[in-house]
Amino acid sequence: MAVHTQHSSFRSIRRCEAGFAYLWVLFLVAFLGLSLTAAVEVDATNVQREREKELLSIGRQFRVAIGRYYETQLTAGRREYPAELADLLRDKRVPGIKRHLRQVFVDPMTGKSEWGVIKIGGRIVGVHSLSEKSPIKQDGFEADNTNLRGKKKYSDWVFTYPADLIVQLEAGSNRGQVGLSPSYEGGGAGQVNSGLLSQGQVIPGQQNPAQVIPVPPFRQNEVNR
Repeated sequence: MAVHTQHSSFRSIRRCEAGFAYLWVLFLVAFLGLSLTAAVEVDATNVQREREKELLSIGRQFRVAIGRYYETQLTAGRREYPAELADLLRDKRVPGIKRHLRQVFVDPMTGKSEWGVIKIGGRIVGVHSLSEKSPIKQDGFEADNTNLRGKKKYSDWVFTYPADLIVQLEAGSNRGQVGLSPSYEGGGAGQVNSGLLSQGQVIPGQQNPAQVIPVPPFRQNEVNR
């Protein structure tokens, strides 16, 4: 009888140990799952931050290229913005081959070589991403990108030449001066309340509302034309 009682107690202890072991395995699996999820989220955040840095760099290069094109004086000191992005790859206004932009960029946020453009008088004064994703970076921009603070979408990250061009236009509008109304082609900033001009909004004194028109891809073969 005593032997039977000892065996029963031993089996009970083994069952308890097995139960604790099972609980520890479940806890370990749950912990590893949470750790893996957190690691993936951290990695995704780091990747997005790197892509933001790349977008800011590309935007700056577009701004510089548009500025160089504009500052190239023509006859009688006349200046003009490019009519299309391909003009930055090869400036046809001057003899020989002159490039203001040597590389066709892929938007790091969309993975496509497609960009929205901002036009005034049919001429490109800036570009923006077509991504509708929300930025991580909301502040701490360099002086020429302070207009990007607090934007809700990457398509609101507008890169113009000069950097404060839209601000100047808005300031002139607020003072009652007649200005030019920029149009946003390719969606993005022209379709959202970005703090600039939304679709259909007009600077006082202008008759034509901002238009949203699809923009064809900025293709690689345009470099060699």
